[in-house]
Amino acid sequence: AESDICCTSANAVKVVESIDNDEVLFVPDQYLGHYVSTKTKKKIHLWPGYCPTHVRIQPQDIMQLKQENPQARVVIHPECRPDVIALADEVMSTGGMIRYAHRNDVQEMIVGTEIGIIHRLKKENPGKKFIPVSEQAVCPNMKLITLEKVLWSLEEMRLVVKVSEAIRLKARATVDKMLAIV
Repeated sequence: AESDICCTSANAVKVVESIDNDEVLFVPDQYLGHYVSTKTKKKIHLWPGYCPTHVRIQPQDIMQLKQENPQARVVIHPECRPDVIALADEVMSTGGMIRYAHRNDVQEMIVGTEIGIIHRLKKENPGKKFIPVSEQAVCPNMKLITLEKVLWSLEEMRLVVKVSEAIRLKARATVDKMLAIV
């Protein structure tokens, strides 16, 4: 709620480009911020945070998988470290990866993001091969959320997150600014 605008990995470059200032403090993910800095002329000040799941994706794993699967395209999430992104054929959000798999004739993809996407990619693209860069790229927080738990929470109106009206309004303003751009 203390930021001027928010972004996602899919729209971070567009959001940063929309900012009038020449300098931007990018929080909380330094690796997404670094990726954005390679796509804009703005001076990006990075916050030393990162996604603990994407940081588990290592360059040596990509190089080994590429040797084993030379025809595969390497698609990497922009929250990965720069040395990982340097090995990518494509850098994109998880939504971008799903669209890429649908729209391209690529038959094999080495996928560098949270491993949960592999199931969806395989289900929606039968006959194509999807290889996770790391079996360790598991987000424990994402795994806590299930359809059953969401349904239970909605039916029982439990686990409600409460914030002050002042914080809610500030947070909403940052989301609204982002949505006006994208």
